[in-house]
Amino acid sequence: MNVADVLELEIDDLGPLRSPVMLVALTGLFDISGAATTALDRFAPADTAITIGAIDPDPFYDFTQERPQVEIDEGELRVIRWPENEFDVVRGAGGRDLVVLVGVEPHLAWHTYSACITHVARRLRCEAVVTVGSAAEAVPHTRTPQVTGSTTDADLARRLGIGQPSYQGVTGVVGVIQTDLADAGIPPVSLRVGIPHYLMNAEHPQAVAALQTHLAHVLNVDAPEQDDDFADEVRKWRSLHDEVAEGDVQLQMYVKMLEHDFDQRAEAAIPSADDLGAQFEDFLKDQRDED
Repeated sequence: MNVADVLELEIDDLGPLRSPVMLVALTGLFDISGAATTALDRFAPADTAITIGAIDPDPFYDFTQERPQVEIDEGELRVIRWPENEFDVVRGAGGRDLVVLVGVEPHLAWHTYSACITHVARRLRCEAVVTVGSAAEAVPHTRTPQVTGSTTDADLARRLGIGQPSYQGVTGVVGVIQTDLADAGIPPVSLRVGIPHYLMNAEHPQAVAALQTHLAHVLNVDAPEQDDDFADEVRKWRSLHDEVAEGDVQLQMYVKMLEHDFDQRAEAAIPSADDLGAQFEDFLKDQRDED
């Protein structure tokens, strides 16, 4: 099985893209509470996104784990909804065009799945690929979520003031994708937001907002509008999180300890989004000049 067997891509009528960057978020291990996929869904709303391709789900999933859904369409027709991995292009988002993949972490054939992403990034001349994730961490729900990052590109890591991956052990498909991109000469960046591990089964719209804001600054694109409904969701879930803590004395003490640790680490955290955006743009400009 190769990329041509599973990837459908229609870009003949697309035209050139402006300094494109690909964004990737996959449900599964790297998407706790759905914060990452929700953030990118808001970057590529249906009324502005152009779908240019898709990965055939059949070879990549154990359908006893990732079951397809039966839906009624227009009140009569029964439709099977399979796991989707669609590539969308969002134009006019600001200083660059975006290629967005919001998909489902595959169970099988990771190398072929990763090769599909690398192929699309090459064909569309993406200057970098940013994987977006959310992870369960020892952080308090009472603080604004922090976004941290890493990259396998030593020059980009130095410019952005972020780390290079040092983890050794079991990995997810995102780790495979980043390694394959680096081998192909496409700079990979990983951004993730921390989700309080004691509330990882709840929703966290505040974490979604943090990812959106950070991405928008770094990439020099327009952030999705925070409408009244979304602001209401942020307030509602913060109130629900507070209620959980208020009902458990031990949890209250634990949250206070997390707050203390969080505040101490804040000064040494990832640079501001504005600083990152300027350095990221300079790095990509240098890459274009070298090409």
